[in-house]
Amino acid sequence: MKSVHAPTTAVTCGPRQHFFGYYEKTPWSANGRYLLAMETDLPDRMLTSNDAATVGRIDLAVNNAFQPLAQTRAWNWQQGCMLQWLPGGEIVYNDRDGDRFVAVILDIESGEKRVLPRPVYRVSHSGKFALSVDFARLQRCRPTTGYALPDTTGTVARYPEDDGVYRLDMETGESRLILSFAQIAALHPEPGSETTPHWFEHLVGNPDDSRFLFLHRWQPPNEKRMRTHLFTACPDGSDVYCVSDHGIVSHFDWKNPRQILAWAGRHDLGEKYLLFTDKTEKVEVIGEDVLTQDGHCSFSPDGRWVLTDTYPNADRISTLILYRWEDGQRFDIGRFYQPPHLTGHIRCDLHPRWNRRGNLVCIDSAHEGLRQMYVLDVSQLTKEGRSHL
Repeated sequence: MKSVHAPTTAVTCGPRQHFFGYYEKTPWSANGRYLLAMETDLPDRMLTSNDAATVGRIDLAVNNAFQPLAQTRAWNWQQGCMLQWLPGGEIVYNDRDGDRFVAVILDIESGEKRVLPRPVYRVSHSGKFALSVDFARLQRCRPTTGYALPDTTGTVARYPEDDGVYRLDMETGESRLILSFAQIAALHPEPGSETTPHWFEHLVGNPDDSRFLFLHRWQPPNEKRMRTHLFTACPDGSDVYCVSDHGIVSHFDWKNPRQILAWAGRHDLGEKYLLFTDKTEKVEVIGEDVLTQDGHCSFSPDGRWVLTDTYPNADRISTLILYRWEDGQRFDIGRFYQPPHLTGHIRCDLHPRWNRRGNLVCIDSAHEGLRQMYVLDVSQLTKEGRSHL
């Protein structure tokens, strides 16, 4: 384990707060000039259905100027509004239209907008389809990843047959249910799982769009920790496979179309970073005694590095980490303080994200008092490999 200096630049500043959200997609434009971001003047608190945020882009070539593009009322502190680039240079983000959540495709240059009838969770690499879930259900089951609602009353069905994962055609807006809660809940039932609502989170497609993975979760009565199973399936919902049903799966990334790196628990191994091979029982421990904490992990574009972070320690410090796959070396490239009021649903995780070349990393951090975005130059590590170490 080594500490390596990575030059760090703040690309946003106060008095407003700025952040991107989750770690599984890049905020950088294809040409590397712009970073997508969200802006808000709201304080750190639970959101209401009236709370709006600004969707925009940061011009890295013009003094990191923030350019407002749109407003959204479908967002949270952890994952934002699922803001992301589409292959053609447009952006997509979630919003609310009356009492329903939708996705908006925006052509930045022309200002033309197209509204899709369902929100997006994950857009395929091709940009042709997206996977969608009910964010209203998420709000009731796990507000960390849901969107605030005007009305939070009413009961939540435990595992309905008419709700689950939807496939959304990004061109026509047509959608259909491809996996239901009832279908997945029946595959690997556990005692107590039949008495509580279930939900799906963290849908991520593999590099060639042939499979996607998702977390199936529920909160057992009278237990503090939720239960999680990791599943994969084809984009049409067929060929469902349970990768891990030992109850604990947190963050992950596809290494290639068949292998998944995940922080997960196993009855015989405890909680570790594990490399799963889809549709097999093969499991391999990664980073034994080096990667010892849960974090938001992702592979560099060339697959040689794993970028991850830690949750705050007793001193409220989160560590930013690069792990070299070929020899298992860990490099700590930054440490960031998280103010003590940022916990639970309103926390500010680093959520580290690669640029498209694999030489820069972007994080969200509140170590200077407000949520802001920072870019770290990791090119001395990722380009030179082992030569200077």
